[in-house]
Amino acid sequence: MYMNGESNAMNTLISRYKDKIFTSIYLLVKDRYLAEDIFQDVFIRIIDTLRSGRYTDEGKFLPWAMRIAHNLCVDHFRKIKRNPTIKTSDDRDIFEVLNFSEAGVDSRIMNEQTSDKVRRMIDLLPEDQREVIILRHYADLSFKEIADLTNCSINTALGRMRYGLLNLRKMMTEKQIAL
Repeated sequence: MYMNGESNAMNTLISRYKDKIFTSIYLLVKDRYLAEDIFQDVFIRIIDTLRSGRYTDEGKFLPWAMRIAHNLCVDHFRKIKRNPTIKTSDDRDIFEVLNFSEAGVDSRIMNEQTSDKVRRMIDLLPEDQREVIILRHYADLSFKEIADLTNCSINTALGRMRYGLLNLRKMMTEKQIAL
């Protein structure tokens, strides 16, 4: 519809897929502002591709958009290899440690703490396991879509998910973490 001149169709696409795409980007880059920038870049590329008529609707929109997001995240990590961030003693970005917002409602704080615990445990996983878990649980992609996105077989993606979940359970047991 967007390619046929209906500009409101882009708003529909953005509202339909923004949570999945943004969450996946955020969990990969671990920086809300950077994730917002990359998210905007994703939709700029999508719009450019649609306007130029290069998009083919052979596949689903979400996996195609996720591929763009994934590639932009990879590009970001290639760039920052040359420019390291300032880290605290426990290897966290200094800007993640600083809290500029006021405390919210108790339930919101508890949810954020639970999400933070899960994110920290996911961060401890090997990169291939972490990536599959993020793409499956936060982007809601199928294992076939994950396999295509990460250039591996479906069985490899399934194996990475299995070992990632086993490692998360092991961490929870060892550190006696209750969610």
